[in-house]
Amino acid sequence: MAQAVGILEVYGLTAAFVAGDAGCKAADVTLEVFDRNKPANADALPVPLIVIIKFRGEVAAVREAVAAAVAAAETVSGVITQHIIPQPTEDTAKMFKISGLDKS
Repeated sequence: MAQAVGILEVYGLTAAFVAGDAGCKAADVTLEVFDRNKPANADALPVPLIVIIKFRGEVAAVREAVAAAVAAAETVSGVITQHIIPQPTEDTAKMFKISGLDKS
């Protein structure tokens, strides 16, 4: 059975590390590699980089991890959006491995 995936977008890498740490401590989940997005209006944002955090695990654990991650990120720079996919398709799940952090 496919694992659920929780996705959280936050402002900045510091918030991503804080949120990822909180989520992993709150529930039995796996943290996928972070992804990034620098939107066209980056200079107008609180932090000019959006980082995507991805958790995998059982649905209840992912929900708990995302909730803890949201609370933690809100103390740093804020959360843009969050979403949980209970049973991603195989094709969708492949896309969670993609990361822009290793690209210049």
